[in-house]
Amino acid sequence: MSERHIISLLLENEAGALSRVAGLFSARAYNIESLSVAPTEDPTISRLTLVTRGSVEIVEQITKQLNKLIDVIRLVELNEGRAIERELMLIKVRAAGGEQREEMKRLVDIFGGRIMDVTESTYTIEIVGDGDKLNAFIEAVSAKRILEVIRSGVLGILRGNKALRA
Repeated sequence: MSERHIISLLLENEAGALSRVAGLFSARAYNIESLSVAPTEDPTISRLTLVTRGSVEIVEQITKQLNKLIDVIRLVELNEGRAIERELMLIKVRAAGGEQREEMKRLVDIFGGRIMDVTESTYTIEIVGDGDKLNAFIEAVSAKRILEVIRSGVLGILRGNKALRA
């Protein structure tokens, strides 16, 4: 059974570190569905969050291999219930005419989004939430109204007082 897994890791913020992580996946023919990486509060350390699919055994093997990489400081698998997961989406939609614009504003409000840019014929909207919420918004907006969609990929953090620290 191929399950979705979120792996979050701290790694040295050095040239080639990200390439070595991605290379581990490609060398074993594992897919990375989303990848997000940026420096932490310590500029020498980056936090990388990735989403992959596979059985528990495959992901266990992936985490063992990741732990062997010299750049990896620490990692954790973020399971549902143990972690908060968010993704950012920017979506540009057609919004021409008063009724169409009002309908889009109502939809944005329902989903807790924000209109970031307005032109005579378009809205650019920001929505933050889990993947299901973003997918539901895309579904609620008719496909012919969507001009462009960009998503950040998953970010995740452990709940409560637990923390992934160096």
